[in-house]
Amino acid sequence: MITKDRPRSALLTLGRLAELPERPPVVVVDNGTDPAVGAALRAHPVGARVLSPGRNLGALGRNLAVGHARTPYVAFSDDDSWWRPGALRRAADLLDAHPRLGLLAARSLVGPEEREDPLNELLARSPLPAEPGLPGRPVLGFLGCACVVRREAFLAVGGYHPLLFFGAEETLLAYDLAAAGWGVSYDPSVTAHHHPDPGERPGRAALLRRNALLTTWLRRPTHVALRHTVALGTAAARGDAGAATALRGVLERAPAAVRRRRRLPPQVEQKVRLLEKHSRERCPSVAHRDEEEAST
Repeated sequence: MITKDRPRSALLTLGRLAELPERPPVVVVDNGTDPAVGAALRAHPVGARVLSPGRNLGALGRNLAVGHARTPYVAFSDDDSWWRPGALRRAADLLDAHPRLGLLAARSLVGPEEREDPLNELLARSPLPAEPGLPGRPVLGFLGCACVVRREAFLAVGGYHPLLFFGAEETLLAYDLAAAGWGVSYDPSVTAHHHPDPGERPGRAALLRRNALLTTWLRRPTHVALRHTVALGTAAARGDAGAATALRGVLERAPAAVRRRRRLPPQVEQKVRLLEKHSRERCPSVAHRDEEEAST
């Protein structure tokens, strides 16, 4: 679990994890800087191992946690998400039965009403063809607080990429797992609960646009990256403040992105294009808007 400056929510989540029949060992990365929060987390009866890096690592906190984990599989939670009783056993059974499965994307239920997260339907309708030796639907996306990874696979690809820090970081990890030959699947028989703060998250949309374009530059063909860059620049020139903020963030990280650039294998690039084609056909207006905003 990763958390930052939300002790009440984090402690409630630890309580939920403590109730799981699987009794999983818990590792918490405290991305905040208040020692009192770390002390409260350590005092919780679940007996979590609390890592306090002393600064905000963003999604890289998950990398730190996986590095300290000692189990073959790692289930991720944020400080506002937890797992349905029995879900972790089901996930472990699926990973045991499918040695090529690197990441299992779970069904996410939102809020006390247990609404279906819209992502569930998108993953369930993935157009990627079924693959021998993998359960559920093959996908190239997932929700970061509702997935279970094979520790070996996660560490082999380097986990979450440092250039993105936080926001839409899941896509790049899915790409890298697929490029390394690991399967990424959605299986709704594994369920997570997510109770996000309903408040606004200033700057979030621009951050997602920035990271989507950075992901394109890191892994996609040059002409694709250039097309999305021009589209984002055009939106910024038309007065879209969010696009301008995203573009500045991309330009600041462009040298590092070029240095770390690694093209996807042709078979994975083909899957990405199939997903893009499916998105255009399913929601033409949304797909067109996303292309203009350099989202992938």
